[in-house]
Amino acid sequence: MTTNGTIISYYFICKTKLWLYANRINLEDNSEDVRIGRVLHEINEEQSKNAEISIDNVKIDKITKDYLVEVKKSDSDPEAVKWQVLLYLYIIKQKGIEKRGKIEFIEKNKQDKKVHYVDLTDENEKELLQVLEQIQTLINRPTPPPPKLESKCKKCAYYEYCFI
Repeated sequence: MTTNGTIISYYFICKTKLWLYANRINLEDNSEDVRIGRVLHEINEEQSKNAEISIDNVKIDKITKDYLVEVKKSDSDPEAVKWQVLLYLYIIKQKGIEKRGKIEFIEKNKQDKKVHYVDLTDENEKELLQVLEQIQTLINRPTPPPPKLESKCKKCAYYEYCFI
């Protein structure tokens, strides 16, 4: 399976969720949070002339003159979003396009600001390639890694699968 934005973000959110999703065990259609995220993306697309762009296996929210922009409902997993944006920056770099990453959070809960900037440096590009290898190794395992109960799990679409 080719790594996309969802897969790389799940790598940083939860390895069990990543394995289940990548192996086509999708429980997200029942999630209210996932539905809200989809609606926000649709609204954003309608409001922007530079809306969602599909490149290879990823969907980028928008590209401006200076930035590749990713819009998120909340700042609940900023590290996961950072790596999602780094993946997108890497993909467009392979096509000869170099931009800075810009993450816009609609709801600010954990972070001190609504906008964060990300640059694809040589160092984090090298780390990204290692993460992509680790993702493929994890996805190809015959069984998922055991879940670890954390506070964020209660809002997860896979909660019942993992813990009930």
